[in-house]
Amino acid sequence: MRQRPSLPLPSALRTPIAVLSAALLVLLAPPLLSSGDGSAGGTHIPGLRFMVPNTPGGGYDITARTAAKSAEDADLANNIEVFNLPGAGGTVGLSQLVAERGNGKLAMSMGLGVVGAVQTNHAPSSLADTTPIARLTEEPDIVVVAKNSKYKTFKQLLADWRKKPHGLPVGGGSSPGGPDHMAPMLMARAAGIAPKTVNYIAYDGGGELLASVLGGKVAFGVSGIGEYLDQIKSGDLRVLAVTSAERPKGLDAPTLKESGLDVTFTNWRGIVAPPGLSDSERDKLRGLISKLHASQEWKDAVKRNQWTDAYLPGEDFGRFLDAQDKRVDTVLKELGL
Repeated sequence: MRQRPSLPLPSALRTPIAVLSAALLVLLAPPLLSSGDGSAGGTHIPGLRFMVPNTPGGGYDITARTAAKSAEDADLANNIEVFNLPGAGGTVGLSQLVAERGNGKLAMSMGLGVVGAVQTNHAPSSLADTTPIARLTEEPDIVVVAKNSKYKTFKQLLADWRKKPHGLPVGGGSSPGGPDHMAPMLMARAAGIAPKTVNYIAYDGGGELLASVLGGKVAFGVSGIGEYLDQIKSGDLRVLAVTSAERPKGLDAPTLKESGLDVTFTNWRGIVAPPGLSDSERDKLRGLISKLHASQEWKDAVKRNQWTDAYLPGEDFGRFLDAQDKRVDTVLKELGL
């Protein structure tokens, strides 16, 4: 028996049936996107770049590269590019970051040094112009000398420094107003040395400072613990004192208070992004750093570098930056600098 040929549907029925079919496909078909590939709610940001506003080997550089590797190891991101844009204590990089308005694929590693450099360099851009992402870590500074230095203890160094403050150059990996500058200035004031008489030589990051300490171009250097752990372990550097309230674990060096100076000082580091981000771009960057902070990979890195977890996200970090700007201004005025 021959089948009767099917007749075309009336045009009035075609559109409703097509719409119903499409709706069923949406409901029944598996999603093509997941939260791990950069879709809403995920952490992957294709083409993400971390700017380091000083030279390789410094604290910002180590923080950025450690964060990028930890994020990749934790499967939170892929192929994060880390690049250096040094100059003027970090304010060259800051100006570039602010100029990248609306770029949700760029973030910058920074810290107290940039806060100080903005003030002392009278930079056209400030951290108030950025999008705060999060503060990540804190760490004390250390007073270091080369292994062949005549100074075996901080008290020996302090005795000579009091006699001829300008004759003992101190090097730091930050511009005036930054942590490596403020720490020795606070030390000098506590020791009865006029801060203005201190011969401070600024280097653009811990990498440049290291060469000068090892080469004897400065009598001593002041920098973060995490930057010089390898050189301390190898014996190339000798730690004379730490600026923390207590001795860090695994570091055989007295605090400044143990050495006779009533000074404690802590540095910090964090992440900021360009201004003008959309809400989704801002939240995605903050979400990535939040999940990074919670990851075991990051916790292991913090412990390995002897950092202290100091996580402070979003707008709370923005208020902290504003307070730090005021604090640096106050301290510089108190020191007569």
